[in-house]
Amino acid sequence: MRRSILSQPSVIIVLLLLTAFTVAVVGMSEAAGGTLSTSLVKTLGMTLCLCLVAIAMDLVWGYCGILSLGHFAFFGLGGYMVGMWIMYARTEQIVVQAAQAATLPPTPQEIRDAIGTQIFGVVGGARIPPIWTFADSLWIQLLLVVLVPGILALVFGWLAFRSRVTGVYLSILTQAMTLALSLYLFQNDSGLRGNNGLSGLQNIPGWESTPQSVVSIYFFVASAIALGAGYVLAAWIVSGKFGSVVRGIRDDEARVRFLGYQVEHYKLFVFTLTAVIAGIAGALYYPQAGIINPAEIAPIASIYLAVWVAIGGRGRLYGAIIGAAFVSLLSTWFTGGRAPDINLGFATIQWVDWWQVLLGVAFVCVTLFAPKGIGGLVDYVVRKP
Repeated sequence: MRRSILSQPSVIIVLLLLTAFTVAVVGMSEAAGGTLSTSLVKTLGMTLCLCLVAIAMDLVWGYCGILSLGHFAFFGLGGYMVGMWIMYARTEQIVVQAAQAATLPPTPQEIRDAIGTQIFGVVGGARIPPIWTFADSLWIQLLLVVLVPGILALVFGWLAFRSRVTGVYLSILTQAMTLALSLYLFQNDSGLRGNNGLSGLQNIPGWESTPQSVVSIYFFVASAIALGAGYVLAAWIVSGKFGSVVRGIRDDEARVRFLGYQVEHYKLFVFTLTAVIAGIAGALYYPQAGIINPAEIAPIASIYLAVWVAIGGRGRLYGAIIGAAFVSLLSTWFTGGRAPDINLGFATIQWVDWWQVLLGVAFVCVTLFAPKGIGGLVDYVVRKP
């Protein structure tokens, strides 16, 4: 019988820590008269979004055994969907304000043409592509944040799982899907401004008079709520019979199939659901980052995601949060030039260049010597008599 989610100690602890962290950051933020800068609040908010997509990765890999190297593509697609509305609505405001000085009021088509020129002039275009048909509607674009990653995952998963592609071959397929999507988006005629991507996403239409310090708090709190809800949902999924079947698929898929379970249905559900979670995380992340481009969807990003989960502890939802938060914040510190260089006499280690090497070494060491990751260390401390 499925236990109540709120009766699970790990869920209670994570929610309490997340609540305390959120209250502390809000209280110490620049918007509340504190010392935390707006840029730091945005960094922390983006970190919470990365923790959410890490939970999705842990659910599909750590519990279901599907090493997806394409989940950051779903993350990026969620960002593109909400970014389209932000760019369109903000550009529309600019065009309308500029047209007020004209002798004759512009027609709706002239306004739309001017919007197209403003957005796509950087890639030599002037017309709004068909995929921007609903970019003027916030609610439709929010719906697409869920539908686009979900449908792509559903179609891809159905084709892959019905063919019983597993293991490294499935990982290669997910990576190929991500690479194909990334290369397509790099093209100027993709309809999403090619390599330029979507920029200025921190300027939310309708909030022009709201300081960025306040806007950053809104997104930080929304990211915290999404992370808490995502954690509870994932914990609920893996706590009952469904979770037992999913773990059985991870450990011995053939045996679960022999017992009469429709393995493909379980895998497809988990794969699609985690893609939707990743899309929601991306929709919250990129308005805080301010820009999204195809490089965000490159396969290396999904590999980083797997590294975070492995370091945090695969098969432990709180481990995914620990790994994503630890590695992403450490990455910000090293690549932001804050880490002091080390002079060895014959050479100088500059962490901006050597951070990826350090991350790779850490991943290898965790895989060989601490397969349970940081989460395993937490388990040891908690259960130690």
